[in-house]
Amino acid sequence: MNMMKRRDFIRQTGKAAALAALTAGTGWFFYNRKDETYEVPILKDIDFEISPDSGFPGLTLARDEDHIRALHKALDAIGSIKRFIKTGEKVTIKPNIGWDRAPEQAATTNPVLVGEMVRLCLEAGAGEVIVSDVPCNDARRTFIRSGIKEAAEKAGAKVFLPVDDDFIQVDLKGKILTRWPVLRHFIQTDKFINMPIVKQHSLCTCTIGMKNLYGILGGARNRLHQQIDESIVDLAAFCRPTLVVVDATRVLMRGGPTGGSLSDVEIHNTVLCATDQVAADARSSEFLNARAERISHLTLAEKSGLGKIDYNFIGYKEVS
Repeated sequence: MNMMKRRDFIRQTGKAAALAALTAGTGWFFYNRKDETYEVPILKDIDFEISPDSGFPGLTLARDEDHIRALHKALDAIGSIKRFIKTGEKVTIKPNIGWDRAPEQAATTNPVLVGEMVRLCLEAGAGEVIVSDVPCNDARRTFIRSGIKEAAEKAGAKVFLPVDDDFIQVDLKGKILTRWPVLRHFIQTDKFINMPIVKQHSLCTCTIGMKNLYGILGGARNRLHQQIDESIVDLAAFCRPTLVVVDATRVLMRGGPTGGSLSDVEIHNTVLCATDQVAADARSSEFLNARAERISHLTLAEKSGLGKIDYNFIGYKEVS
């Protein structure tokens, strides 16, 4: 009998250990999963842009120590939430939830902004608001430690951690990105709001809006680092957001994209809203003391017709 109990104990302990190992490896699993394991590819374009309106600027910026107020100022200056969201629409919000970091470390999007954006979309009549991302670190830990899961759910969103069955093979039709698994929440939606944070990046100078789109992909994303600028542009051409809301409340000046040291963070208390994702990144890169015309993926994106580096060309407004 003692031998049987011992065997049962070993069996149960082994199962628990295996489950723990699986959970701990979730982030690595999604980051490096091989494409061949997914379904047969489908062709799908996901252009969520709205029609241009000359009555509003293409890029707005607001500074305020109250970050919710900064968001409201920037959003109202570009036409208000009702310009972008209609009654009954399904809205997907894509913050940066890539790393196992706390909000003050500035490696993930400010959860206060994400929660307020969810609330505003629902107030505007959205039928459903989804918040998701495909992180590099363990999904459960990143979603919780970033504060985004709690803030988004409290505001009324459905928060989805990535699971294998939620990826769809898509032909992105890019020069570098062709067949690739995309998280379905970013395809099966009516409107898409990209909510990046401003960070230095060791490989491509900065990671803001366009680079944040890496988080819609599964598969072995580390392969894309060999031609990172071209792959960023492929993604930006494939996925054109309805609205870009840039978090520059805290800016990671060094050590990006993972961050970690509070000494690398500068406080700017700024929020930007844009209908032009190139212009959004160009203006936001200035917080990093970078020159947009010297950032390869921005110049490539402009040459590809995805937007303007000279954000004054599309109309730029700062709200004091």
